[in-house]
Amino acid sequence: MSRPLAVAITGGISAGKSTALESFRRHGAATVSSDEIVHHLLKSDPEVRRALVERFGQEILGEDGTPDRDLIGVRVFRDRTTLDWLEKLLHPLVSREYLSWREQLAKLPNPPLVCVTEVPLLYEVGAESRFDKIVAITAPRKLREARGAPSDGREARLIPDHEKVKRADFAYVNTGTPDELDAWVEALMATLSEAESKEESKAESS
Repeated sequence: MSRPLAVAITGGISAGKSTALESFRRHGAATVSSDEIVHHLLKSDPEVRRALVERFGQEILGEDGTPDRDLIGVRVFRDRTTLDWLEKLLHPLVSREYLSWREQLAKLPNPPLVCVTEVPLLYEVGAESRFDKIVAITAPRKLREARGAPSDGREARLIPDHEKVKRADFAYVNTGTPDELDAWVEALMATLSEAESKEESKAESS
């Protein structure tokens, strides 16, 4: 049984990755974001909860007994060592959940041609090999700050946009309107779906 074409969206903070992901969903792709997976893990994975309590104490838990994302954010983004620790804890689990999601899609009676995942740290964690195609969404720094990107130095540890664009299969500079981004995604989705359909037909006839 064929699996969907696996696409990753990456790019800088507030470049428009989530907007692009929503456009892919609207135009027929199965979608999930790394942030959604992390949220699920924080809510339901006892291994993650235990590790966080061991690291930070019971005060890291919210009123519902699950890890408080805001408190975690305060702890990790002012301490590079703690951030590295958290990434080492979560990234293997995120990968596991993502691959499980993709396998479930492939088992559907009529699996989608394309599945798309938002992966902000795609290159930083060496995850590009898990995907068939990569889309880089970029925007100038001042525009991203106007959209809410923090100016706290958080991006200093990230690969520069020009390097992401160079390594991606497709790239979009998101300086226009959401409708313009949506139109670009719609055209790209059509291209990807057509290519995947042709590959399936070729495989079936061989």
